[in-house]
Amino acid sequence: MEVSVVKIGNSKGIRFSKTIIERYNIRDTVDLILDKGQIIIKPLSRPRKGWEKTFMDMHANGDDTLLIPDVFEDENLDEWK
Repeated sequence: MEVSVVKIGNSKGIRFSKTIIERYNIRDTVDLILDKGQIIIKPLSRPRKGWEKTFMDMHANGDDTLLIPDVFEDENLDEWK
């Protein structure tokens, strides 16, 4: 796809169409990769986005209990001193 380079203040840039922005889930920030004479623009991934609220909801519902004990009955903690 050929796009025009436009002046933005003292810099230059390219514009993304609404279709490209929606299709590739581009938000406020992208990852710019310079590789072997190419410029690669990738949407910035936030894999843990929303985890804080989810953890708070789990705690409010009592869903954050341990599945296994963090200390076993036969564990000797003295050997770690």
